Amino acid sequence: MKIKYENWRPSEQVRIDIRRAEAVCQQYAADGYDLTLRQLYYQFVARGWIENNLKSYKRLGEIVNRARLSGLLDWSYIVDRTRSLRGTSHWRTPGAVIDSAAWSYRLDKWATQPRRVEVWVEKEALAGVVQRAANEADVDWFSCRGYVSQSEQWAAARRFLGYLRNGQAVTVLHLGDHDPSGIDMTRDIRERLELFLSQDWLSEHRAWFDEDVEIAEVLAHMRDQLGDVDPIEIRRIALNSDQVREHNPPPNPAKLTDSRASAYVREHGYESWELDALPPDVLAGLIGQHIEGIRNEDAFELIAAREAHERELLRAAADRWTELAGVLAANGDEG
Repeated sequence: MKIKYENWRPSEQVRIDIRRAEAVCQQYAADGYDLTLRQLYYQFVARGWIENNLKSYKRLGEIVNRARLSGLLDWSYIVDRTRSLRGTSHWRTPGAVIDSAAWSYRLDKWATQPRRVEVWVEKEALAGVVQRAANEADVDWFSCRGYVSQSEQWAAARRFLGYLRNGQAVTVLHLGDHDPSGIDMTRDIRERLELFLSQDWLSEHRAWFDEDVEIAEVLAHMRDQLGDVDPIEIRRIALNSDQVREHNPPPNPAKLTDSRASAYVREHGYESWELDALPPDVLAGLIGQHIEGIRNEDAFELIAAREAHERELLRAAADRWTELAGVLAANGDEG
């Protein structure tokens, strides 16, 4: 929706940038995606329209802001995923809430899978892309916002322990920037989850172990209990060096003040790359590809068919709410 709130007469070069922004946004909107300003910026950089620096980013942000205010760019194209209104839901009738329940009715289609999957992404700005891909596969997802807090790591370990008790292993698909901290975050997730899980498992199976047992021994015991399956897998699916070579996203200088920079530079050099620079459809495709490679399709589809049938029952109840309400009222009067 384009709405004009102020008059603005941009230069011809700025009009070219606005048309380019609109073309990129329309392309992604056609595929069901919206963009953050950061994602739009990287599309400009990747196409060689602007240089990759802070000055260019700020200039594009100013152009997008003025273009929206002056009715030259659709308001729905650019989103801010870090700030949004929250509140309670409301319905016009009880039948409407049943219809809403039918739309959101879900069975746990991973309940009979040998392995659970979660998707963790470093950046909140990419939550919309990850959410869509994860929801389509009925997989839980989590925005880490950098290094995962101790509270959330502990909560995840307790959640995973519940799965392990039920005989299900766990895979975390992690997506992060290709920079000193972004690469290290995958290691941090792995080590802290293994620490929490092994100690929690140890407390429940103390009799099986010697006093001075190592984490690796506990994990090996967990593996044996699951039938020679790794209990916890942290799989970094993006952004990796092979994807940088394949998609050639615009580079940034590696942050040399980062305490992890020296190790990063030795292995990867002085350039770094942001996850946002990959197109949303590429990120969604990576997530879907890895999930499909893990799940048992027959078991998944069996529960999906049952879910669809029960959802139709709810919709039928919503369509006949007036009739059902009369029956319930009559039964109440009889009581």
